[in-house]
This record gives sequence, C-alpha cells and structure tokens, in this order.
Amino acid sequence: MYNLGFMIKRWIFLIVLVLLAGLLFFNPNFKTIAAGVSILLFGMITLEEGFKVFTKGPLKLILKKATNKLYKSISLGALVTALIQSSSLVSVITISFISAGLISLAGGIGLIFGANIGTTATAWLVAGFGLKIKISVLAMPMLIFGIIFSFQKKKTMKGIGNVLTGLGFFFLGIHYMKEGFDVFSQYFNLTVYAVPGFLGVIIYTGIGIFITTILQSSSASLALILTALSAGQIEYENALALAIGTNVGTTITALIGSMGTNIAGRRLALAHLVFNLVTGLVALACIYPLANLVNQLSEVLGIASDDYTLKLALFHTIFNILGVLIMIPFIKKLESLLIKIVKESGAKDIDEPKYLNSATLEFAPTAITSLESETKYLFENAIFEIVTHSLNIHRSDILSRLKSKDLIKKSKREIEIDIRDLYMHKVKTIYGKILEFATIAQSELKLSKEQHQRISEIKIANRKMVEIIRDVKELRRNISVYTYSDNVYIKKEYNKFRRRVVKVLRAVYMFKEDESRQEHYDKLVALKNKSKEKSKMENKSINNLIRKNLITTYMASSLVNDHDNVNEMIQKIIEVGQLLYGEKDSILEPV
Repeated sequence: MYNLGFMIKRWIFLIVLVLLAGLLFFNPNFKTIAAGVSILLFGMITLEEGFKVFTKGPLKLILKKATNKLYKSISLGALVTALIQSSSLVSVITISFISAGLISLAGGIGLIFGANIGTTATAWLVAGFGLKIKISVLAMPMLIFGIIFSFQKKKTMKGIGNVLTGLGFFFLGIHYMKEGFDVFSQYFNLTVYAVPGFLGVIIYTGIGIFITTILQSSSASLALILTALSAGQIEYENALALAIGTNVGTTITALIGSMGTNIAGRRLALAHLVFNLVTGLVALACIYPLANLVNQLSEVLGIASDDYTLKLALFHTIFNILGVLIMIPFIKKLESLLIKIVKESGAKDIDEPKYLNSATLEFAPTAITSLESETKYLFENAIFEIVTHSLNIHRSDILSRLKSKDLIKKSKREIEIDIRDLYMHKVKTIYGKILEFATIAQSELKLSKEQHQRISEIKIANRKMVEIIRDVKELRRNISVYTYSDNVYIKKEYNKFRRRVVKVLRAVYMFKEDESRQEHYDKLVALKNKSKEKSKMENKSINNLIRKNLITTYMASSLVNDHDNVNEMIQKIIEVGQLLYGEKDSILEPV
C-alpha cells in the first residue's frame, strides 16, 4: 500500500513537470503565472514552518482535550487551516496523528470538517486583500524583515521570520499571478472556452479537481482561480464550479497520504472523501440557488454586484459551512459505517506492526508515539506471556487479586512453552522493525535533544526485553525441574524466585494502570533497591543450605546461577516499566 502511494506521488510529480515544460515551451507568456504559483506555494510552506514554532507543549494532551468534543475539533481544524493556509496539510497531519493513536476517529472527522471551513480564509485573504491593493508594496517589506528575523538564533524569532517571509512570498505570488494573467490576456482570451449552463458546471468542476490534484493544495488552486477571475480570464459561473472542484480535489492528497497508514488512517481518509463528495454534490445541485443567495447577501454586506472575487469567496464559505451543517447529524452513523466497511484484512500476529507506518513518520510526535505504542504492545503481550508461562504462571493470575504466596501455591501444573519458538515468531521480527523505524526517525526527522533521547530510551527498552527473554530461558529449565522436586528446600528457593518475579510484574502493571503513578513508581524503585539488597542475604541462605547438605552440589550450582539471573531479570523488567510508562508527554514537543 505504501509503495502504491509512493508511485502515485511520483507519477503526479512527473505529470506536473511534463505539463509545465510543455506550457513554458509552447507559450512563454505563461511563465509569469507559473512563477507566481510557485512563489505562492513556497510561501505557504514557509508560513507553515513558521507557525510550527508556536505549537510547542505537551501535544498529546492538547490533542486529546481539543478533540474530545465535536465543536472543539471543528474549531481547531478551522483555526489551524486558516493559519497555515492548507487543508490538504491538515488532512495529512490528522491522518498521521490518528494512525499513531493520538486522536480518535470521531475527533479526526471533526478536524477534517473544520479544515474545510478554515480553507475559506484563503479566498477572503486573496479576494478581499491580495487583489484590491498593489500587494507587492507590502510583500517586499515582509520579505526583508522576515529574512532578518529568520537568521536569529532564538526559535521564536525564527518562527516570526518564517511567518513574515511566508506571507511575503504568498502575496508576491498573487502579484505575479495577477501580472501574468494581465500579460496573458493580451494574447489569449480564455473566456472563449467558457461553457454556459449545467454542462459547464460539470466540466469546470472536473477542471478544478484536476488543478488541485496537480498543485496538491486547494488553497493555491483557489488563489489561482480568484486571480484568473479578477483578470477576466474565466466567467463567474465557471469560477463557482472550479471552487467546488478544488474542494473535492483536495481529498486526493489525503487518499494518497492514507496509503501508507494503518486502518484508522484509511478510515479517516475515506471520511474526508465522503464529506467532500457530499459537500460537492450538494453545492453542484444547488449552485444556482446558492449563487442567488450570494447575490442577496452581497447587497446586505455591501459587496458590489460586479465584485466577483469577493462573491466567489462568499460562495466558497457558504457551501463549506452548509456541508458541515448537513454532515454533523450523521457523524456517528458515518463513523459506524466506516468501521464496518474498512476492516483489517486479517488478524495481525504480534510480529506484524500495529502502529508503525509511513504516515506516522511525517512528524516527530507521531513517530515517537508509534514507537511507544508498538513497544508497549510487544511488552504487554509477547514478553509478559513468555515470562509468566516460563514460570508456570497464568497471565490472568498475575492480574488477579490473589496474594503472591497463594498464587504460587495454586500454580502447580507445568505450562508447555517453547521460548525459542516464541522469540523467533513473536518477538524477533517486530523487534527488528522497531529498531529500523527508530533509526529512520532519528536520521530523517528534525528532532529536539529530548526527542532523540526518548527514541534512544525506547530502543534501550526493546533491547532489555530481548535480554529478559534470554534470562527467563535460562531460568525455565531449572524451574521445570525443581518446582516439582521432592527436595522441599530447593523447591522452596525456586518458588521464592517465582514469587519475586510475580510481585515485580504486578507492580509494573499497577504503574501502568493506576492513576496514583508516583506511588507505584516509588514501589518499583523500592523493589529494584530491595533486589540489590536481597542478593547478599540470599547468598548466605544458599551457603547455609550447602553447608548443611540440604541440597546437592548440582542443585547449589543451579541455584547460585539462577539467583543472579533472577536479580538481573527483575532489574530489567522494572527498568522497562519505568522507560515505557513514565510520564513522557513533554518529549512530544516539536522542535
């Protein structure tokens, strides 16, 4: 699926290059318009980078709080899109975060709905400001001050610089597009290709979809349409249809982005497609009544009857808000339908990644969250199972309220387990994939020092889990022999080992589940220290058994080796618990 998405992106890139080369070769007058579009797109990218600086904080917590209610997620989607001027980017970001499990499907749908409202800000910015004054007069000072600020060392200053530079390039792009259409109109009049009636609406909607697919930005497409409309190169009726097409076209970016995601990401991309198609179809069916409504509202708002750019911005806002209002009552039904339609192709085993996918590698926070979630899943399922079953203890008993002493007495039957086979089929493959994903994240993503440290901690936790399996494999052989031995002394010692590991596993589980995190963290630290202190005491106890000939020399050798083994294993289990379940939200802070 990821390769398919990559191939589609590559073909779109090649098509853009071929079309651009052809247009510039056969019609050199087009170069100013093309330069304007390029400058505008670059401005949008720079603007986005600038605003990233001001999104610092415990991102996971912010997202959960901002998407737990529909009105919050819609508002957040609208605000972010209005700021960074790209609904396609918001869609890709949302898919990445939902794939990492940071937000729910319902929260993601709300963000997508809000993004469609937020994208209307571009139309108002271009129509109400960019095309009304000589925008290059403002663009140049913004670029000058933006570049100066961007050379500063402080991240805040750099952020301000990028925002100013992005706005400067954005307005400069509009200026060149406008100049380009003015020159272009001296040689060609595109209005001769205007198609009246509903047939024209259908054709130009398709053209709008195509333009947005090529530019990968509905905001850039809308700016191009508004500039062409201002220059008189397209008819107002056809421009309305083009605006509808840009809304539908922006879903292509999200669909391509979802090809490398997990099932949650694919569901969200489909929700985006459904929403934009429904909105587009409603707008197409009601295009003439909506156009009349725009005329009536224009009179109320004081918009001139021939100010078609502002009227187009108003039309774009109305049908996007209308789409959200139509879809809000059906969100729960849409969510249920998506869950039924988009299903896993089959049950994944532990050796197949549940959270690692290319979409989460788009951003540092989602990449780290995916690594954490995958590592926790491995620990809670494979490692927990291997350790407990190796001690002839059922996992359900560990999680029960049985006292550890009673639990050990109860667990008398041997559980059949092949540790090597479980490691090869349930751990080794996913361990390798986690390390590969972590290495890619550290080498390709822009990470802060804290984020680098967190990924290193996750890699350490995974390495320790593999070491735990090795330790328990050594212990298992003697557990199978001595817990059922006729020698009560050796049996008692090995039951002590089992009881100690049970206590540690329970403490880690409580640290993970209970809200009194500090209390359980302190308990883990105490168990870790106690393990070190007990080492000397238990050595004396073993020596005493040997001196009194209560156990054989062979038993003594096994007991001494396993004593050290258990202590090391306990230390590692506690360390893994601390690394995985400690409060780490601060590391999600972007660079």
